[in-house]
Formats: sequence, C-alpha cells, structure tokens
Amino acid sequence: MTKGRSVSGATAAGDKRTVTIAAIARLAGVSVPTVSRVLNGRADVSPNTRKRVEDLLSQHGYRRRPPSMRANSGLVDLVFNDIDSPWAVEIIRGVEDVAHASGVGTVVSAIHRRTSSAKQWLDNIRTRSTEGVIFVTSTLEPPLQSELRRLNIPVVIVDPAGVPSQEAPTIGATNWVGSLHATEYLIGLGHRRIGFIAGPPQLMCSRARLDGYRAALESAGIPIDDGLIRPGNFYHEAGFAGGTELLALADPPTAIFASSDQMALGVYEAVRQRHLRVPDDISVVGFDDLPEVRWCSPPLTTVRQPLAEMGLLAARTVLRLARGEQIESPRVELATELIVRDSAVAPAK
Repeated sequence: MTKGRSVSGATAAGDKRTVTIAAIARLAGVSVPTVSRVLNGRADVSPNTRKRVEDLLSQHGYRRRPPSMRANSGLVDLVFNDIDSPWAVEIIRGVEDVAHASGVGTVVSAIHRRTSSAKQWLDNIRTRSTEGVIFVTSTLEPPLQSELRRLNIPVVIVDPAGVPSQEAPTIGATNWVGSLHATEYLIGLGHRRIGFIAGPPQLMCSRARLDGYRAALESAGIPIDDGLIRPGNFYHEAGFAGGTELLALADPPTAIFASSDQMALGVYEAVRQRHLRVPDDISVVGFDDLPEVRWCSPPLTTVRQPLAEMGLLAARTVLRLARGEQIESPRVELATELIVRDSAVAPAK
C-alpha cells in the first residue's frame, strides 16, 4: 500500500474525502475565514496568500461540495442575552418573516450573559445542525467564535455590543444620528436644559446615543451639564429612577431624552408621581419606536429604530452565507427616523 503524507485534521493527501478547511488554514498559516474567502473568490485576499492557499487546496485534494449538495438543517438559531423586552419581539418578527419565506425554522435562545448558559447552548449546537446563528446585542467571545468557525457555522451579529468583529457581518442602526436628531428637535423647540438617561455603557449603541446627544448640545453652543445625565439599562425601572432624580433637581430639566422607549415610559411614571404632566410640565422623548408607545398617553415622540428590518436583513445575510454566497458589506447600518408625536412641546414659561 502506498502511504501519503498526513495533515492535521485530514487523512493522507490522496484521500480527498475528509480534508478540512481548518487543516488547510493551519498549513497555510492563515485563518479559516481567509481560506473561505479564497474559496468564495473574494477580492480581499493578497495574491501571495491566495496562491499559497490555492496550492494547498490542490495539493491535498480539497473539493468543495456544490451548494446544491449542502445538507440543509432547516433551522436558523437566534440568540439573545435576554428576551424579556418588546424590542426582542420585533427582531424575532423580522427573522421569522425571512425564515418562513425560505422554509426554515427559527430556534430562539437566551444566554443570559452566563458562561454556563453559553456552554449549554454550544453543547446543544454540536448535537444538531443549523444553517447559521444570529446573535443580538452580543460580543462574540473568542472561544465561542473559534468553535463556531471550527463547525463551519456562519454567524451574523445584530447590534453588536462592542467594536464590530471582522470575523462576522454585523447589522446595526444609525444610533448616533438618531440621538443627534432627537436632541436637535428638543433644542429647536426651545429647550436648553435637556436631561439624558443613558443605556448600558458596555453597549456600542448606548455610547453612540450618548455621543449624539452631546454632539447636538455642542453644535448648538449649549454647555454639557453632566448633572443632567443619568445611567440606565434600557428598562422601565432605570427610566423611573433617572427621571425621579432629574425632576428632583433644584433646577430640573425642561425635557428628558431617554435612550430607550421603555425608559421613557419609566420617566412618564416619575412625572405622574410628582403630580406633573407630559408635555405640559416636561417634554419626553424616547428611542426605539416600540409598538405600544403610540398608544400611551400622550403618544411618545421617539427615534424609530428599524428593529424588524434589522432582524430581516440578518436572516437574509446568514442564509446567504450558508449557501456560500458573497455579501456586499460586512457592516450595515440601517437608518433611524425621528417620529414626532405629542410628548414634546416648547418649554413652559
């Protein structure tokens, strides 16, 4: 019997059935995504690297199965840190629309920011097939990223928590611009003392909204007063706490911009408990445009974040990756829009 040289993760060079992308990547000294880019004919690979990878693919007999022969699992995984929020439902709705049209099911999970939950979820993924994974408001931790890459599972991140990874496409919204426009709107109404309730500081979208608020004030020549900024976490309780503190100031703001709709509704309750009224005594603006805010009293002026559209685009992207198709851009930001209703007016004299 003739013996061939073996490679880690593959059989002898003459056996063309089991050589893996990971084995080729190790031999070439590059990442698995780089090998995938060569296989997909992507232009963002240097000529020398492309030739080295192509030579190894040929030498070890790697043959990529055509897309038509791909084993379909019929499932897409949608993973949240938490799903106890109305905005999660909007993202699920967008993903479901695409999944249903494509004949694919959706598996929704919550990791809850715990290592044990992430490990349990990953163990589950190993026991079954998936077309791809969509993470929402997450940071793709290196061990998780490495294992999904080893399993050749495509990943898309919606509203990434930190700086977008080059390893996975991301879908977001123009948070900075949305916050800028909301603050400019309040300034245009005549407000000069504008309170702000921020989101979790570790989230990129939270930082962008705070920066947009600051930029609008600076552009209008209004000094930034850190005493008018309160921490938050996007939930009602933080809006109530922040609103209560701001309204108790010796010189309270005439408007409060809460960086989520749920926190804005918490501000509504803080206003009510002080026997004040929105917008007669204080204007309130939110961020998200959740379905219920048009029915509250008064209907909330807010920044519309296209949550369902973000879920829809994420599902389309992950299914394209699963089919081996190229995507146009690794980072997409969908436009936000200021929705003017009845919760903000000129400040009372």
